[in-house]
Amino acid sequence: MKFLYYLCRKFIMAENREIERKFLVKDRSFVEQASAVHQIAQGYLCREPERTIRVRIRDERAFLTIKSNIGQQGITRFEWEKEIDPNDARELLSICQPEIIEKKRYIIKANGEWREARGERKWEVDVFEGRLKGVVIAEIELGSEEEPFERPDWLGEEVTQQKEYTNSILSDPKLNINQLKKLEP
Repeated sequence: MKFLYYLCRKFIMAENREIERKFLVKDRSFVEQASAVHQIAQGYLCREPERTIRVRIRDERAFLTIKSNIGQQGITRFEWEKEIDPNDARELLSICQPEIIEKKRYIIKANGEWREARGERKWEVDVFEGRLKGVVIAEIELGSEEEPFERPDWLGEEVTQQKEYTNSILSDPKLNINQLKKLEP
């Protein structure tokens, strides 16, 4: 873990920051607004409260991501992500801590047309599958914790600070899923 701490301290800079707000979703009207849908499988090699190491396969691409709140304030976190070979990702998923999360991610433009190259904002709405079926979480990444954003009609209660709605906790088989708020079919 000393190596992970070293990475976090060395790379805490603007391009390695994640400022993310999370919300529950009130209804499924977001589906009609989606410009893309991705199938995701992800697992955790480490899911300690201060840091996570995630392996994700999104469609045909794969990523290794390290996140940490060490040395951070508020909802800002360190995030380091690198694309990896999908075969390597499948092998890493096989040694991840239980359980692997399966979900569909809907991409929805925020405040007009979304263009990633310009750094414009987008909503990512995750519809969980398997034992988490019914859990639907929307998230938006911001440039600062104070950045204003438009709230779509389908957006519900904010859960940014509720740890049980983080993917690393959702992947824990010990989580009592009956305590989670779910979108009714």
